Amino acid sequence: MSGVFEGYERQYCDLSANLSRKCNAAALLPDGEQKNQEISEIKSGLDDADVLIRKMDLEARSLQPSLKATLLAKLREYKSDLNTLKRDIKKLTVPSSSQAAHEALLESGLAEVSANQRERLMMSTERLNQSTDRVKESRRLALETEDLGVSILEDLNQQRETLLQAHTKVHPFTFSEVFCSQLTGKKKGSILLTPVLDSNSRMI
Repeated sequence: MSGVFEGYERQYCDLSANLSRKCNAAALLPDGEQKNQEISEIKSGLDDADVLIRKMDLEARSLQPSLKATLLAKLREYKSDLNTLKRDIKKLTVPSSSQAAHEALLESGLAEVSANQRERLMMSTERLNQSTDRVKESRRLALETEDLGVSILEDLNQQRETLLQAHTKVHPFTFSEVFCSQLTGKKKGSILLTPVLDSNSRMI
């Protein structure tokens, strides 16, 4: 590899790393004189980096074809790196413009939404609302069924207590009535037998 190209390459790599650090530090600074000074130094460094890129390009093109192709491929990576640094420093100097561009891009993206897509979105929303209504109705019916079941159980318990109370009152009365009926029957039998015995006694 060309010694001249390697010398330019080392200078560029050192300068690029230094500019990247300065750019990151400047992004954290508040707007003011210090930030403007840092941005000015970074821009000066970018100019130096451009000079080194041009020198490497001239040196690579003066070499043999096999070596030139390798160096030019490496040089394209350095150019891409330098362009990234330039975009970063531009964001620091015109943040409002960048924000405006971002908002414009967002609006253009929204404008590209087709009518069919909007219609599908509306249909999906409607189906979601219908599903929500069905869920609410199912919950309402479940609560009504639960309340009805509780009411039926309460009625059954009341009827059971009423039947038990009625059974308790009726059972002693029935037993007494039967007992009295039996006694009455015995007394009638005694009365019927008494005249017969008296008559027999007189007959004797």
